[in-house]
Amino acid sequence: MTADRVVVVGAGIAGLATALRLAPLPVTLLSAAPLGAETATDTATAWAQGGIAAAIGADDDPVLHAADTLSAGAGLSDPEVARRVAEAGPGLVAWLCGLGLAFDRGPDGTLALGLEAAHGRRRIVKAGGDATGAAVLRALARAVSACPSVTVVVGRAGALMQDGAGRVTGLVARTGRGPVALPARAVVLATGGLGGLYRSTTNPAGATGSGLALAARAGAVLRDVEFVQFHPTAIALATDGPLPLATEALRGEGAVLIDAGGNRVMAGISGAELAPRDVVARAIALRTGRGEAVFLDARRLDIARRFPTVAAFCRAAGLDPAVTPIPVRPAAHYHMGGIRVDGCGRSSLPGLWACGEVAATGLHGANRLASNSLLEAMSFAVPIAADIQGMEALPAGLGRAPEEASGPEALPEVRAVMEAQVGLVREAAGLGSAVVRLAALARAGSAAATAGLLVAAAALGREESRGAHWRTDHPGQRAPRSTEITLSQAFAIAKTLGDALPSPFEAIR
Repeated sequence: MTADRVVVVGAGIAGLATALRLAPLPVTLLSAAPLGAETATDTATAWAQGGIAAAIGADDDPVLHAADTLSAGAGLSDPEVARRVAEAGPGLVAWLCGLGLAFDRGPDGTLALGLEAAHGRRRIVKAGGDATGAAVLRALARAVSACPSVTVVVGRAGALMQDGAGRVTGLVARTGRGPVALPARAVVLATGGLGGLYRSTTNPAGATGSGLALAARAGAVLRDVEFVQFHPTAIALATDGPLPLATEALRGEGAVLIDAGGNRVMAGISGAELAPRDVVARAIALRTGRGEAVFLDARRLDIARRFPTVAAFCRAAGLDPAVTPIPVRPAAHYHMGGIRVDGCGRSSLPGLWACGEVAATGLHGANRLASNSLLEAMSFAVPIAADIQGMEALPAGLGRAPEEASGPEALPEVRAVMEAQVGLVREAAGLGSAVVRLAALARAGSAAATAGLLVAAAALGREESRGAHWRTDHPGQRAPRSTEITLSQAFAIAKTLGDALPSPFEAIR
């Protein structure tokens, strides 16, 4: 295999869109499962119920969309990135239509637009009611399967290959045939998020920050990794697996949050049910933390027709949302931070790009605006592809991979630590304890612990409450700033804490 190709890791919306945009440049797409229905259990895209935010309505404009994005981001969203992504929205919806995706439409044939929290206009484009992600994934998978420049390899990324100067020159993949070296002019990580590091999550169980750990072990700079968004309304079931989601669109259409006595949980809170996700999640967590139950009352909505995915989840759990309110609680949902990238998706390591949830583009800031994730992935695929296509080809056989870290993943312990100490509400003692324990597991070879360590260390250093990051010991805010951290800095923080020395935060810029 020649080095004059691109390796794209991940077969969700970010990876598939990037692979298509790179044509006719040869692409090796590394997917955890064959393209098609099988990938639905491995990609967060297929689980996305909400939709794609795009300023299409007659009363809407990308300027308004960008303003809502900046407001939700709590001071950390990049205005230029928000503008560019919002402006790309209508064209990307048209691109998907051109790939054969049938979006929901009104009686007059125009696109049906939904409303979600913190949006000032109806701008959520949907397919199949609340099954937009699965519909997008099917359309993109069909297009990739028909694209002659894309070769799909089933496997998982093991380690990045780098030359003597640190440039990424490919990766080693773990496949059914054993380790396979994939030299490349560029590697694009599109591996998704890390919600699977928590016991309570709406993400696939395999979403454990593998791409984050891969880049960090190669020396990449990460940004704002402390910001983990907890969706307010996961359906509260007694299960060890991921929790099904009661989409935010339910609240957009009038569903309300109530306690066991039927009283409004969001009464007196600005924005009520349509407040930003961090506000709603904390309001619910305040109740559930006291042992109270919280419910989403959607009895007046025609859920069976308008939200078939939620209706199916409820039926499987023995619930009838037309008769009984849905029990809900917050759960880890989306990672706003990630690999630091610029406007072309370039990381701090030459030869490495990142797209989608694994990347920190500056769009989401401290709290992602609903339905901006699928939009972001598609919008960044375009400049990433253009940037890589403009590169010179690399000589074949350049670079080598480090020895892969091997050791127990220790996922049950990682999830317990993250849930208890690096969750929706945080404080110094718990975060410090988490850093020390996760560092030990990471040194033993756990990639999941490596990703968790980065989140915990960055959260310990951010001594304020902002967006999805809430510190009970630091409820106020400081001047807005982004956090940058590397794995070596996270290990240094853990060592300082373990040695019980003062000033454990000096390694974070």
